[in-house]
Amino acid sequence: MNADTIFQAFVVRNDDQGFRSGVEDWRMDQLPEGDVTIRVLYSGVNYKDGLASTPEGRIVRRYPFIPGIDLAGTVVESSHPSFKEGDEVLCTGYELGVSHEGGYSQYARVKGDWLLPLPKGLSHKEAMGIGTAGFTAALSAASLLLNGVQPSDGPVLVAGASGGVGSFSVSIMSKLGFEVVASTGKISSQGDWLRGIGAHTVISRDETSAESRGVLAAEKWAAVIDPVGGAQLTGLLKHVKYGGAIALSGLTGGGDFAATVYPFILRGVKLLGIDSVFCPMNIRKEIWSRLAGEWKPDTALKSGIHVHALHELPEILSNILKGGATGRSIISLLEESEVE
Repeated sequence: MNADTIFQAFVVRNDDQGFRSGVEDWRMDQLPEGDVTIRVLYSGVNYKDGLASTPEGRIVRRYPFIPGIDLAGTVVESSHPSFKEGDEVLCTGYELGVSHEGGYSQYARVKGDWLLPLPKGLSHKEAMGIGTAGFTAALSAASLLLNGVQPSDGPVLVAGASGGVGSFSVSIMSKLGFEVVASTGKISSQGDWLRGIGAHTVISRDETSAESRGVLAAEKWAAVIDPVGGAQLTGLLKHVKYGGAIALSGLTGGGDFAATVYPFILRGVKLLGIDSVFCPMNIRKEIWSRLAGEWKPDTALKSGIHVHALHELPEILSNILKGGATGRSIISLLEESEVE
């Protein structure tokens, strides 16, 4: 690729003119160092991307910067031994979109060690439809299974079920044979959709965040997938059944919660931290293989994916920070001739 090749990217800036963002023309020589250059076809929209779009988010440390913690596309140049021109790849996590220019760009240059070959069974669009959100949901499901949670143990609660991680968790856990109870603050508008992607029951977020007296409460859930965090986690812990677990992956509800030791020492409850950013590559490959195969969240992919253009990002990122996102939004960076 020529160093002066021009392409479009969504750029955030913070300088003496203030904080601002928008679509700009960039050159290839403005991209960061890396041994693989990718023609990006799709990128996902995540809560962390929303944080990167505002100075209060404290995600971006240098400007100008291209956010986007997901990408899928085709290799156009490579000096990495595992990848060659024409390879179809995806990237989630690591430093992408945080300290290294990300996926909201028609071209990206990254470290080949961050890349995965696009799994057979997934298109670029489907891979970004799943993205970090679906990958985190699958990690959560795998962690619960690894810790002995089985469908016969009882219902599994998914908090924040109408969001990206939550909706994929509903779909995957249902596919695995679990009775899924979906908790959402959008029960009137999203209840039918959640049932359609696999929820057995849909309940209001208020039911899961209600105060419970005492250090323990009635045993309700064999397990919980919680991408929300915050104060409601206190109540969720009290309702997990003996030997159950909570897979915790997010903080859209806040970073702090109050708890006692009683759920852990009297019921043997496990609190499982889910990290999708620096997940080891061997686990990453295994999870993506499952997402392309027996765990593929078909129902959520068919009905919960919303495709947008690059210039629509400011509104979408603002909406996700306000808690207004439903399902999964992805950004198309395709030229007309590249439409899948």
